[in-house]
Amino acid sequence: MTKKICILQGHPHNDPAHFCRALASAYEDGAKEAGHSVDHIDLGKIDFPILRDPAEFPSEPPSVIREAQRKVKNADHLFVIYPLWMGTMPALVKAFFEQLSRHEFAIAESADGGWPRKMLKGKSARIVVTMGMPSAAYKVFFGAHGVKSFESGILGMAGFKPIRDTLIGGVGGLSDKHAEKHLAEMRTLGARGE
Repeated sequence: MTKKICILQGHPHNDPAHFCRALASAYEDGAKEAGHSVDHIDLGKIDFPILRDPAEFPSEPPSVIREAQRKVKNADHLFVIYPLWMGTMPALVKAFFEQLSRHEFAIAESADGGWPRKMLKGKSARIVVTMGMPSAAYKVFFGAHGVKSFESGILGMAGFKPIRDTLIGGVGGLSDKHAEKHLAEMRTLGARGE
């Protein structure tokens, strides 16, 4: 079954040499070869303000964010990739999801004032995080809390399910052989639409 996939490139720096960009390209190649349609949101190429006043959450976001909302809404599957910065996602990625969630796009108040309604049910997600440290160290010694928080507190609250993750460590010193192994994994995941 083919899917509509939205690739969210979360590397804040728009340099094509970053490994996040090569991984996303490999994922896209695999997805397109398998017949999936692919749309993009590249945080290194768009400009949007940081949300500072919680009173702005119910209001409509800027047009660049409304376009991103359209792409996410049309997708069956969201592929999010970013580098680990200071134990979690770069601030730009968090700022983007705060803006994306505006105007009850991701969660909405329930009529009875209870648990918020999940507005993006029926969509799946894959999070890919690159890091300098070994990924096992991030999981064991740091509990991978930054990724877990993103999965449960942002994507899970919005209704994404299942949410899978791939952590790729040691990116600063990857050999060509190991880099190709990760790129091949991304092509396979893209072909599966996972």
